[in-house]
Amino acid sequence: MPALWIAHVTVTDAEAYGKYAELAGPAIAKHGGTFIARGGRYVQLEGQERPRNVVARFPSVEAAVECYNSDDYQLALSHARDASERELMVVEIEE
Repeated sequence: MPALWIAHVTVTDAEAYGKYAELAGPAIAKHGGTFIARGGRYVQLEGQERPRNVVARFPSVEAAVECYNSDDYQLALSHARDASERELMVVEIEE
C-alpha cells in the first residue's frame, strides 16, 4: 500500500538547510517518492507549529523507510540536523 512521508520543520539555518533540500529531493525521487506539498500555505489547528511542512508519496512504508536509511538521504540529512528542528513520520494510505 502507498505511504505518505510527512515532515514538519522549523528551519534555523537557511543556508545549511538549502544544501539538505538540494540533496534530499533526488534521494527521495530515487526511492520512488514524489512530492505532494512542500512549504505551501497551511493552517495549524493543534500541536507544535512548524512553518515548513512537506508531504511526499511513496509506493510503500518500506520504500519510505528504505529512503530514509539510504546513504544518499543520510548525507542530505547531515545538513539538516543542525539547521532545523523537525518531526518526520511515514503513514500508510488506505486505498
